[in-house]
Amino acid sequence: MDVLIPTYNRPAALAVTLASLLGQGVPLRVVVSDQGDVPAASVAEVQAVARVLEAQGHRLVWHRHLPRRGLAEQRAFLLAEARAPQALFLDDDVILGPGALPPLLATLKAEGCGFVGYGVIGLSFRDDERPHEQEIEFWQGPVVPETVTPQSPAWARHRLHNAANLYHVGRNVSGYQRYRVAWIGGCVLYDVAALRAVGGFSFWRHLPADHCGEDVLAQLKVMARFGGCGLLPSRAYHQELPTTITDRRVDAPRVLTL
Repeated sequence: MDVLIPTYNRPAALAVTLASLLGQGVPLRVVVSDQGDVPAASVAEVQAVARVLEAQGHRLVWHRHLPRRGLAEQRAFLLAEARAPQALFLDDDVILGPGALPPLLATLKAEGCGFVGYGVIGLSFRDDERPHEQEIEFWQGPVVPETVTPQSPAWARHRLHNAANLYHVGRNVSGYQRYRVAWIGGCVLYDVAALRAVGGFSFWRHLPADHCGEDVLAQLKVMARFGGCGLLPSRAYHQELPTTITDRRVDAPRVLTL
């Protein structure tokens, strides 16, 4: 599987994210698209983890992808670099738990859908129980296409991914269970052909450099044609760092259509 990581001025967080790829039990080709002021590959902590990954037989590919033209363009570049049939888009501030990747890959292959992902848990909210945000819809049959928009009732599903809701809900789950999503941020495994079939992130040309929601729009497009799901219990955790996307006035799924 390919692991596609966009990064910007977070070398320490990137080192932690890369370290969580160790021992996943899946051969990986890790592609990093770096738009930081200082090349992340030159930072000692990142170099140390990269050496361990390479010693385990994984391949790392580094790109200094400049100038910055927004996250959608950054993701479009990474998608163009994908070589494997499945590609994990992984944010540079996510920690994967042990053995996180094989269940994602197995579910994607079994369902034949467009994507499977882990909602990312913020464990600083571990003691913040929010029953009013924990409604969940499990898939009872195969994952099938469905259309979700910001105007549809299904949009409210996104609340399940707030704070540590998935941590609380996941404690009551036996084995791995598929559930319906509005979208998933930070850790999504795509069928590459499906993502490319809906245009990937080519819509970046219709957005200003300052935007958000590009991952959401791509997932909505894939879900409408091929289906997609979340997987519980989640094995992805947020480092809970300040966002690098400070201007959120242009939200891709609200200004562009499916």
